[in-house]
Amino acid sequence: MTSSNTLCSADNALPATKRYSGRDFSAGELASIRALIADNPTCTRAGLSRLTCQALGWYKADGGLKAMSCRVAMLRMQDDGLIQLPAPTGERPQSRIEFTPQTAPQEVIEQPANRLTPLQFCPVVHRAHSRLWNEYIHRYHYLGYKTLPGAQLRYFVTSGEQILALLGFGASAWQAAPRDNYIGWSHDQRKAHLHRVVNNARFLILPWVRSKNLASMILSMAARRLPADWESRYHYRPVLLETFVEKNRFAGTSYKAANWTYVGETRGRGKLGPSGRQSVSIKDMWLYPLTRDFRSTLTQ
Repeated sequence: MTSSNTLCSADNALPATKRYSGRDFSAGELASIRALIADNPTCTRAGLSRLTCQALGWYKADGGLKAMSCRVAMLRMQDDGLIQLPAPTGERPQSRIEFTPQTAPQEVIEQPANRLTPLQFCPVVHRAHSRLWNEYIHRYHYLGYKTLPGAQLRYFVTSGEQILALLGFGASAWQAAPRDNYIGWSHDQRKAHLHRVVNNARFLILPWVRSKNLASMILSMAARRLPADWESRYHYRPVLLETFVEKNRFAGTSYKAANWTYVGETRGRGKLGPSGRQSVSIKDMWLYPLTRDFRSTLTQ
């Protein structure tokens, strides 16, 4: 009788290297991960990802463990039959987001952007603010709420006591041909410096806010504000912003007005999609350099 662990037994031949989550794993490292799982039979998937990061020395630029990237990598390793993770039972599922009166639709605000200034950027730092940000995004953004990967910053944009918009920034895409060609970096340079590229993953102006030029004004202010906030939290300074705009929904007008640069469209593969096949919608990619010498920083 064949056990469920047969595919992941130590006798199975391992590939010389496999690439997951932007990192190459050698056969020896894959064998170490198998052994780590076997030696910790009661450990959760989250716990195993932390142990794996420690064993392999996989850290973020700020010194923290790359646990989320590791979890994604280990799930893909399991899909490829290289390891066998424990069942996900016992781990806390992502809480279901309930809509509350706090995020209910409000009266229309119809004013030009200069009448709403000064705008304030309020970083999300408290748990209550985090729940409110998640609720707004899940209720009104077409992509809904999903946990932002890796290092991240989220903001409310307010005018007085009124919330007008929300922004979310997180880890950049592992690979994106339009961006990579624009930067001109090598495979090794991308591995070394990818953390200095930050993705504008969410941008939402609340549906009752109708203000000409507000979106481009917010994007311009965010580009000036984010580098110092990011450095304060993560102890390094990003040099380039990226974002993906779904072609069938938006034209990227606000990004263009805020002096972002259009660099091309994606192939529709997605972060975890199969190579050579479209699995998600085609998106336009826009970039915004935060420093004049961003290329020299990213191609060191």
